[in-house]
Amino acid sequence: MGYVTWWAVVSSGAAPVLLIGGSTTATVLEGPSYNPVRQTISVLAAGGPSGYWTLTLMLVALGVCHLATACGLRAASLAGRLALGAGGISAMVLALFPAPRTGGSFSHGTVVAIGFTLLALWPVLASDRRAVAPWGLRPVPSLTATGLMVLGAGWFLTELAVHGAAGVAERVVTVLQSIWPVVVVVSCLRHARRA
Repeated sequence: MGYVTWWAVVSSGAAPVLLIGGSTTATVLEGPSYNPVRQTISVLAAGGPSGYWTLTLMLVALGVCHLATACGLRAASLAGRLALGAGGISAMVLALFPAPRTGGSFSHGTVVAIGFTLLALWPVLASDRRAVAPWGLRPVPSLTATGLMVLGAGWFLTELAVHGAAGVAERVVTVLQSIWPVVVVVSCLRHARRA
């Protein structure tokens, strides 16, 4: 049994491309009424039908990618794989609860919080304390990734509270969360070549 399957390589690489490409496409479709610095990605789904469908498809595809990566990342511990897969399911569920045009939504906020927490914790939960583990699954890089994601969440909440650059903060955190699986998969591939 290998460290990682071929489909996890594809799905982990596709996740950040889908996230960045989907949100950028929805931003362009929304036009000048949307401010990507101050407004969150979720607001794009509350705009017109083009933004809604673009973002909905992106969330479902992103969720499928995280779920596939979790299934194929054999070197990671079960707890981490379950957290990553559940984070992917949260992204798909989020498509069912779009943000309203104005104001907040308890259901949307709850799904976002659960999904973020799962995707922030999966690196630590997936870590392997053995010295022979792939680099991306070792405790220090895993703790660092989770720590950066938690700090990013704090930055996002601060920007949201002061009506600042919440859109920028959210994008930084979500891109980090979508890139970390790629880092882990690449480290598993490199580790397998050396072994």
